[in-house]
Amino acid sequence: MIVDDEPGIVDVVQRYFALSGYEVIAAQSGEEALKKISCRPDLILLDINMPGLNGLEVCARIRAHVSCPILFLTARIERSDKIVGFQAGGDDYIVKPFDMEVLGARVEAHLRREQRRTTSVTVRFFGELAVDYTGRTVSIRGEAVKLSKREFDIVELLSMHQGQVFDRERIYEIVWGMDGDGSSGTVIEHIRKVRAKLSAKTLHNYIETVWGVGYRWNG
Repeated sequence: MIVDDEPGIVDVVQRYFALSGYEVIAAQSGEEALKKISCRPDLILLDINMPGLNGLEVCARIRAHVSCPILFLTARIERSDKIVGFQAGGDDYIVKPFDMEVLGARVEAHLRREQRRTTSVTVRFFGELAVDYTGRTVSIRGEAVKLSKREFDIVELLSMHQGQVFDRERIYEIVWGMDGDGSSGTVIEHIRKVRAKLSAKTLHNYIETVWGVGYRWNG
């Protein structure tokens, strides 16, 4: 994945690695990078100085959920900048302007190292909220939200089908199963608890009520 707010750099890097046989995911902002991180890149080239969500903030947000190498792209680098970047979870620095052949070699070297320790993690970001489907955890700005098994199951169902409306009966059937001994009213109580836990850490309403129909994920 290449993340840079300069279209020219994104285009050059994307074309070079595509010609080298790589599948390249491009993003031109930190916010776009968070939306595309669920594509599970093997390596991320991340510009530091971007408007809005900068590279250091993106790295800090995603590092707990992805194990792939993160290589910072920067026009200038001081010792203090390197320390901050490594503390945020970066693995390397590439100083602009860079030679594409050298960049290609650095990327290849990091990917070779990664082959020794691959992990399968699926995570999606919805603004300040992250859902780690592998670890079955939810966090907001890096702070964990403690959910019960059923509460996470509901978040998982709704967030994996963003925009789709589920009525209470359908949610109960999927989460509790056909043999569950409760009722659809149980869903109302569990969603109330999830909303309370989320609202304690964010003002955004992630579970939206569609009156007379059911619930949908509002990412």
